[in-house]
Order: sequence, then structure tokens, then C-alpha cells
Amino acid sequence: MASTLSHLECSACGERYDADVAQNLCRDGKPLLARYDLAVAAKTLTRAALRTREPSLWRYEELLPVRDYARRVSLGETMTPLLATPRSSERYGMELFVKDEALLPSGSFKARGAAIGVSRARELGIRECAMPTNGNAGAAWSAYAARAGMIAHIVMPQSGPRANQLEIVMAGADAYRVDGLIGDAGKIVARAVASESWFDVSTLKEPYRVEGKKTIGFELAEQFGWNVPDVIIFPTGGGVGLIGIGKALRELHSVGLIGAKMPRIVAVQSTGCAPMVDAFEHGKDESTFWNDAKTIAFGTTVPKPLGDFLILDWIRETRGTAIAVDDEMILEKQRELTSDEGIFVCPEGAATLAGAVALRKRGWIKDGERVLLINTGAGVKYADVPYPPPPLLPRDGSVPISVAR
Repeated sequence: MASTLSHLECSACGERYDADVAQNLCRDGKPLLARYDLAVAAKTLTRAALRTREPSLWRYEELLPVRDYARRVSLGETMTPLLATPRSSERYGMELFVKDEALLPSGSFKARGAAIGVSRARELGIRECAMPTNGNAGAAWSAYAARAGMIAHIVMPQSGPRANQLEIVMAGADAYRVDGLIGDAGKIVARAVASESWFDVSTLKEPYRVEGKKTIGFELAEQFGWNVPDVIIFPTGGGVGLIGIGKALRELHSVGLIGAKMPRIVAVQSTGCAPMVDAFEHGKDESTFWNDAKTIAFGTTVPKPLGDFLILDWIRETRGTAIAVDDEMILEKQRELTSDEGIFVCPEGAATLAGAVALRKRGWIKDGERVLLINTGAGVKYADVPYPPPPLLPRDGSVPISVAR
């Protein structure tokens, strides 16, 4: 096994770049994507070979960019479970599944991007990286940078989840808060990397975070027996996970591991920040900046994603859609999915169920279709979400007798 990484390619103009030199954006300001020698990868990345490999994201080495496997930076990334949801499925007339990313290091799917991104950065000789974050990405990159002996410079909105702030500080990152949104944090990072010898690892401003995120797509295809679901619903902020899944499924088809069928892709956002929904509904090729963005699904609070055109292309290519759900519905579905199925999803993950229910009511999702919800992180990390606490009993009181229903 070995990486078949060939080169980097601009996602807009197609210009080629050297993959073994640290790169950020194309000269036209668009993201670069890693390309592989798929014919060579197909020789060893087979179903039979995968049955003998370790159950982690590293099992797909041929289609990952890390050249020296021995130098990978790992915190024990495991394949995340694909969970059936029988009660929810029966209630809504869909065959619902949850891919639960909460089991990854740092408690979110951001660990995938950090594992590959930090590994490749270290391989290319980068010692200091900088990024803005809504929370989970900063937590993951801080942890993996610490593991690699690198320095991470992190700027995040002051309203970001306190659990993420704690994770970043405890990992020893050079951390700051800003009175604003992730875009404001991004401007500060951009000014800093222009004056310091820091490498910018902001969303899609380096090519390897998406390579980690795409392993969700590899795993789900394998876990579904190489027969992809009818619909995949993804909570969408910067959209790297959604873009990554699309890249993964195309690559799997090219190496012969899956057929031509692609799932219909759904981007779900909150009504408090829905630039991709607005762009999709109005037939635009890119999004418009969303003013006054605010939602409890904090990870989706991205007023204008850099890769918006890639998100829209992938949705339309698969005959998918984009949908916005309100915060009240997100909270309702978070509690419902947790109490029905025992899966304590984050608000972003709960938004996927809210989106599925809305699309089912519209008839867009048909009877019995297999629908995959991506839970991007652990619900326990969102202690700031307003929920009434359990009743308080006096020390000498007894527990009221009740029957749970």
C-alpha cells in the first residue's frame, strides 16, 4: 500500500500544482483539490484487501495524501458506527440510519480533517498553523497539532461553545476570541499569516482537510455493502464534509468499488444562517453573504462558504436539495433522537433529522427510502444549549413514582 497522490488541481480552472510543496489557494482564489493515480490505486484498494486492514480511516491509504505512513499523526481514529434507528424509521416511514461521528478523537468529525491535515502539514515541514473556527475544528486541530509537536494559532467567536474553548486552551494552542462571527475571526487570521511564518489551514484554504473528511464517504459506502443509500443529509456550514463525501464517492466509482448510482445529497442549515439554501432555491452558482447569522447549531454558522460553488454543484449533480429548519425544530429532534434511539446527537446532527422529516412530509423522500443522517459531533459538548434541568429533590425526599413512556 502507498499513497497514489499525483498533484493538486484548482477546483474552478483546473490548473495543476505540485502536491509536494505547501500550497494554499489557486492563484484565482479558489480551493485546490488533491488528485490521485486512480488506475494504480485500483490495483490494491480492493474489497478483498480492505477486509484485512485496520478499522480506521487510514485503511484507505492509496487515496490519502500522506506519503510516509510511518509519520502519520494519529489519536486512534476509528471507523465510526452506522446505526439503524428503528423507532424513528417506523414513525416517519423511512429507513433511517445515523453515522455517528461523536466517537472520533475530540468528539467530532473534525478529527478526520485534522488527522490528515496535520499529518500532511508536518510531512511538508510546516511547524505552525493558523485557523479561524466555530469550535470543533479548532479543538481537533489543536489536539492533533499538540500530538505532532506543532503550534496551532486559533481564533474563534467569543460565543462559541465553552467546551470547545476549553479543549483548545487545554491543548496548548495560541488561542484568541473575537467579538464577532467566524468571518471576523478569518480576517484576523488572514492578517496574521500575511505577517508571520504561519501556514493558513482555514476551511478549504489548504487542500488536505477535505481529504480527511472524505473518509466518511469511504466508510459509509463500505458499511452499506458498497450499495450507497438513497439520500445523505449533511449539516452544512463550510461544507467540507459534504464536498469530501462527493469526492470520495466519485473516487470509489473510478476505482471500481461502487457502481454509478449516487445518493441524493441534502445540505441542511438553520433558518438563522442559510446561505446555501438561499443560493440553491434561487438557482445561483454561489451564495450571498448571510447577515445577522445566528443558530444553536453553531458549527453551521458560516455566512458565506468559500467552497459554496462546489457544494451547489454536488447537490445539483445528484438531484439533491437544500433545506433550512428552525432552531426550535432542531432542539425537538435532538431530544427525540436521543430519547428514541439513545444517540445523543449534537444540534447540527439533529438538524439532519429535522430536514429528513420535512422532506418526507413534502414527498421528496419516498416510502421506504434509505436515508443516512450524519451526526457530526457529540451532544454532550453543547452544554450551553438551553434545556430545563431535572427536578431537584430534597436530601431526605423520595423519588416520585412514575412510568416512563
